[in-house]
Amino acid sequence: MHSESRIDHPPRSHALRGTATSSAPIAVLRLTAAAIGAAGLLTGCSLFGDATVETVSVLDVEVGDCVLAPEEITSEVADLRRVACSEPHEQEVFALVPYTQPDGSRPDSYPGDAVLVAFADGACIEKFREYTGVDYRDSDLFFTYLLPSARGWEQGGDHDVTCFITTTGAQTSTSARGTSL
Repeated sequence: MHSESRIDHPPRSHALRGTATSSAPIAVLRLTAAAIGAAGLLTGCSLFGDATVETVSVLDVEVGDCVLAPEEITSEVADLRRVACSEPHEQEVFALVPYTQPDGSRPDSYPGDAVLVAFADGACIEKFREYTGVDYRDSDLFFTYLLPSARGWEQGGDHDVTCFITTTGAQTSTSARGTSL
């Protein structure tokens, strides 16, 4: 994976790429441009109890998990800090989507960053309504995602895109599930 940051400017696309180095499977972090410039509103879930922060592999998060945003924006992320949705957090997992090619097949080799970005953009937008109850284009919320890295793909079999609803830095203590925001 590349270690430099880059900025893309298409509408509602990705602006930053986020890195941690590790031999564990790693995913690439992408933040939506809108998420960097405006605050999202989130509202109701509780999974783990008060003020518990649990460090988990990017491969172990599940739909509905709330996480603290990485402290450093890097190109690769191996672990996330999971908290109860009733605790202050910036991100919430709303979908885990296995990468498939346009013909529906699953490739053996890493498809490349540009292909995964295009897939994640469409897949996360498609899953957004299922989780929040509103189409992304009509929402006040923003999303970001983790992509499999080339190393994670080849060494660890990581082929899933992890989609997150995200704030723009402000924390929330509620869930976006079913809120129609």
